[in-house]
Amino acid sequence: MTNACTATQLIDDARTRVTRFDFEPGQETGWHTHGFDYVITTLTECNMRLELPGGETSDVIIPAGTAYRRNEGVEHNVINAGDAPMSFVEVELK
Repeated sequence: MTNACTATQLIDDARTRVTRFDFEPGQETGWHTHGFDYVITTLTECNMRLELPGGETSDVIIPAGTAYRRNEGVEHNVINAGDAPMSFVEVELK
């Protein structure tokens, strides 16, 4: 993918995988399905466009320092829809 965000693995052990994601405006994760429950903590304000199965999209703005969790099986593509870089840390629970 030529417009991919930067994913930096910080920890990967028997219990967790921790990855930092950094996006310039317009960069994206690419389509993926989460194999584990996970927690996201935003480091910056994140102006996310979520592409969902079936062609649906959802735009959300998540303030810096916010945390949320999702169950395994989520399928999406995450895009920085804002004008500024965005970053978050994802903790996957194995």
